[in-house]
Amino acid sequence: MLTQTPRGTKDIFTPSIRIWQYVEEVIRKIATRFVFEEIRTPIFEHSELFLRGVGENTDIVQKEMYTFEDKGGRSLSLRPEITAGAARAFVEHKMYAGTLPVRLYYIGPNFRYEKPGAGRWRQFHQFGAEIYGAYSAAADAELIALADMLFFELGIKDGMEIRVNSLGNAECRVRYNSVLKSFLSEHFSELCETCQTRFARNPMRVLDCKSQNCQALLLEAPVPLDVLGDECRKHLEDTMQILMAMGITAVLDSKIVRGLDYYTRTVFEFIDTSSNLTVCGGGRYDNLIEECGGPATAAVGFALGLERLIMMLESLEKNKVADVFIGSSGAEGFIKAQALANELRKAGIAADADITGRGVKAQMKYANKTGARYSMIIGENELAGGSVKIKDMQTGQEVERLFNEIKTFIVP
Repeated sequence: MLTQTPRGTKDIFTPSIRIWQYVEEVIRKIATRFVFEEIRTPIFEHSELFLRGVGENTDIVQKEMYTFEDKGGRSLSLRPEITAGAARAFVEHKMYAGTLPVRLYYIGPNFRYEKPGAGRWRQFHQFGAEIYGAYSAAADAELIALADMLFFELGIKDGMEIRVNSLGNAECRVRYNSVLKSFLSEHFSELCETCQTRFARNPMRVLDCKSQNCQALLLEAPVPLDVLGDECRKHLEDTMQILMAMGITAVLDSKIVRGLDYYTRTVFEFIDTSSNLTVCGGGRYDNLIEECGGPATAAVGFALGLERLIMMLESLEKNKVADVFIGSSGAEGFIKAQALANELRKAGIAADADITGRGVKAQMKYANKTGARYSMIIGENELAGGSVKIKDMQTGQEVERLFNEIKTFIVP
């Protein structure tokens, strides 16, 4: 129907839009504090970018991408994630030729065709951050610290658990695929149909299976830490040591593998312990820039879903529309209210004035509904005396101020 959003999409408006705006404001503040610069990539890219970057054997590429052919016969896809697009931009614009490391962050919509659920939409939004050009474990720790500080600023850090693992480098992965495949072959008939297909294409994808039977079987499966090389093991130990020095508590979880093919070495997740849902995930992908046609370049990053984050924040009191509501009585009071509202806005104060001609009683009901902190009514007496009573809508107390004192009384 024309009057309904497509399945898996939604309109975002008052009052929830205020929480979105608040979260985005905090994100930009934290990213700037860590000296990250914003990047905005196209919403659609050449499909080959995701085939090579994300991995042609992943569920995202095989089942979830919105892919279409344009009028020029080119295969394009709505982006299912932004890391591949950011890597493509890093190569295309030769950012590797400048000062390294390069720190980028992004906020924006992605698209995946999957079953909608709690915090999961077909059009969804992510905040992500990437560091290019730093092989040191300090880069891994810095990104974890960025996400950790964001959750702290939003007041939800106490409910988060940080879990860290390592997948090792290419040599480690070859060894791990070998021992994993040997284990899975002994239990092949017990795997679900999807995992039997994954077994041949990419056995590590079996670890992502949500089937209870497969998950029970995988409790006994070997883990990447079993075959980790000395260099990769030291990188993991260094990451954990730096986090500890930062005062950040993280636990080693050998079962974390993440769902995309480009990950190497460090992988990490932030888990909401109340729901056991992953709110943020990331890791290192040192081969991605080469996969996108660039020179060998270290890369590490994360992404977090804003819908799931907003779900956790909906109880926050972020519903205030205005710092002050200015009501009026009479024609001259009405004009004065408009002029005063505009003056306060210039001073950085969120001011709302009645523009509908409601009665005074109706105006005050409106002020209550909007959640304005202060309110006032300007009429003949106020204009004659040059002052107005300002009501604190939370306490009910009133104070009288001259018109030219209002700016200093109401702090934005």
